[in-house]
Amino acid sequence: MPRDALLLLSRLLLAALFVPSGFHALTNIAGTSGYFSGLGLPLPTLAAWATGLFELIAGLLILVGLKTPVVALLLAAFCIAAGFIGHYGQGGDDPTLTFMHSQMLMKDIAISGGFLALAMAGAGAYSIDGRMLRIGAETT
Repeated sequence: MPRDALLLLSRLLLAALFVPSGFHALTNIAGTSGYFSGLGLPLPTLAAWATGLFELIAGLLILVGLKTPVVALLLAAFCIAAGFIGHYGQGGDDPTLTFMHSQMLMKDIAISGGFLALAMAGAGAYSIDGRMLRIGAETT
């Protein structure tokens, strides 16, 4: 598969996680704030709004491929922070919850790796960045 098509697919798949998550957080501020409060975060309602807006806007920017290297680096850092804040050491005495949270932490770390690769590769030709830089689509 050509490089630009794979970059488009990677952007679509990564955005498919963040756009709905941000939308859900913003349409359920009480639930998101309650989760953050349970984690002991200060100002959980403000954190819920900030997180929801960041996930939605950053996800949309990745989707369309605008400012991709910078946004991908921010999302990579966000994934690491969210993974450690939300999952590291969680689960208490319940081995099932402990296992689930450790898997979620590893998922967040892996997603950050995808964002780092996207930051390095750029958005490709099928993106706003590509149009602005006049990158032609590869045919190989």
